[in-house]
Amino acid sequence: MPERVDFWGIPHTWGSPAIYVYTLMFLAAAILLVRFYLRARLWWQVGRPEVRWDKFHVRIGRFIQYAIVQTKVLGQRYPGIMHVAIAWAFFMFFLGTALATIDSHFYKILVGYPFLLQKLVMDTFTVVFFVGAGLAVYRRFIQKPRRLTFSTGFTFSLVMIILIVLGGLLTEALRLAVEKPAWAWWSPVGWLVAKIWIATGASQATLLAWHLAIWITHLLTVVVTLVTLPVGTLLHVLTGPLNQFFAKLDRPTGKLAAMPVNAKGEPIYASTLRDLTWKQLLDGDACTECGRCQDACPAFAAGTPLSPKQLILGLRDALNADGRALLAKDAKAPLLVGEKIKDEVLWSCTTCGACVRECPVLIEHVDSIVDMRRHLVIEGRMDAELQGALENLGRYGNSFGQSDRMRARWTQAVEPKIKDARREPVEYLWFVGDYASYSPTLTEVTLKTAEVFQKSGLDFGILYDAERNSGNDVRRAGEEGLFEMLVEKNAAALSKCTYQKIVTTDPHSYNTLKNEYPADGNGRLSVLHYTEILDQLICSGQLKFSKKLGYKVTYHDPCYLGRYNGVYDAPRRIIQATGCKLVEMPRHGERAFCCGAGGGRIWMAEGEIQASPEERRGSERERPSEARIREAVKLDGVETFIVACPKDITMYRDAVKTTGNEERLIVKDLIELVHAAL
Repeated sequence: MPERVDFWGIPHTWGSPAIYVYTLMFLAAAILLVRFYLRARLWWQVGRPEVRWDKFHVRIGRFIQYAIVQTKVLGQRYPGIMHVAIAWAFFMFFLGTALATIDSHFYKILVGYPFLLQKLVMDTFTVVFFVGAGLAVYRRFIQKPRRLTFSTGFTFSLVMIILIVLGGLLTEALRLAVEKPAWAWWSPVGWLVAKIWIATGASQATLLAWHLAIWITHLLTVVVTLVTLPVGTLLHVLTGPLNQFFAKLDRPTGKLAAMPVNAKGEPIYASTLRDLTWKQLLDGDACTECGRCQDACPAFAAGTPLSPKQLILGLRDALNADGRALLAKDAKAPLLVGEKIKDEVLWSCTTCGACVRECPVLIEHVDSIVDMRRHLVIEGRMDAELQGALENLGRYGNSFGQSDRMRARWTQAVEPKIKDARREPVEYLWFVGDYASYSPTLTEVTLKTAEVFQKSGLDFGILYDAERNSGNDVRRAGEEGLFEMLVEKNAAALSKCTYQKIVTTDPHSYNTLKNEYPADGNGRLSVLHYTEILDQLICSGQLKFSKKLGYKVTYHDPCYLGRYNGVYDAPRRIIQATGCKLVEMPRHGERAFCCGAGGGRIWMAEGEIQASPEERRGSERERPSEARIREAVKLDGVETFIVACPKDITMYRDAVKTTGNEERLIVKDLIELVHAAL
């Protein structure tokens, strides 16, 4: 076997090719870094400061999980395999090239079996890459899913990376065709291509000439790709991993970031790019435009103006347009909210968190939306119905505009009388919530909940007229001041009570009490959803059922119970314990579809669907709750739709009527199954 020489077959007439190669690569890398710096500096020079450097070791672990292993990308099979095949192939190409460079110029490490193994691995991942590239070509040019961005930039990037790998394969194959080494089968793909070259009958001189031409083309393709990477669609290969590294850590999913304040302690209402944090601006550049967030978004599916993908890209486009001008001293920041990002886009969001859950680079859509909503609220630019609800909440402590004395009127039908937690100690303080307290359509469910609690032997009480709306949806509607007022009043009421744990039937109250309220004397508030308590009682044998119901049911995971707080198993165990057969919805668990009530949407008018049928390509263009009911109706033999949230009962019972399925499907709260089984 001939001695291995770096830059095999490349003429040395003008000196070692290494000089030209490394000079070119150094210049390309320098240009890449400079262009990337010029882009990246806009994040921290335009955006507000924010600490995202803490717990470095945890962030490194997250980087490995999401950027290297790409667990989130693999959450969807076809695009996951496609992307991982391409990404992992380039990881290995980079590693293999680095090892070859070290071997050639610093220390011989690729000798004997390590050399052969390197050849085999590089060839294997060449096949892996072309599988991924083939899937990408088919997906982009044949399938054409509507969620993808179709542009010449993406086509250019795909063509360039294919040419890079193809160039590397052909140069290796030509070398093997000339040398015909005994170890050639350790490079199986290269050797198969080499045999094609050999079969042409071309002379060695011709093969060497082809080798030189393809090698130069391969080198220039790499250079062009590196130079254009910071300004093209491949930018996400740098910004995506950065975004994953800097994603929030300790803050629970269901906890919004605190209201930002300036140096004087005054609140900052996000109306311009300068009011957003540098991380929020990085989100825009990190977006891969894969559209997973858009596919999962109930507002987009309903035909509203909101696309989470386009919202984030709107931040990127605004930074592209105005970022450099804002670097000038005393430059006035143009309006972002209302100009580049329309009011109706922000108000369409249900804050269900599906977009955040789906995003492979961990973009935090909901935080940015709420920040910009706060500006709209302070400007009074909101739906009239929402404004009325907020006024009621400020005046009466509930969105119904009812007196606080009416909050516990439902308890008059309960015997024995429910304890007043303000006057006597209780083990569980039941935070009932507005809808369960005031809505006449929910009184029966609330009474059954109290009866189940009593039959279960729970020592519980309520706040009676001292309870106020928890503020979860108030805060997500952007009314931070009102949220703080509600928290203050509820916290004062809770501080006067003696209890061990809080229980609530409302996932929205559950989320904000658990994640956003100040800690009690024992530390963080201990808050449970009623399904968690009942599940514990059933598992311990304290709660036993006298009959098996035998219904065939499906279950809807509330966003603020499931996706935000991870409570999935308890409701399902209760359903099974009642003797019902559970048939899962197509979208369930972490990917459950939203009812459309969250983020204050239950207090807003539905609004007009502004996208045309052509733009939606056949979208159903109906309310999320209606789409969910149609999904349930298609399940074989299912006649009961189980929920575990008062707002869900309101939304889905209405959707059953508007879709004409009153004779086909009954909406019940899970507590009704428990009550019937008792």
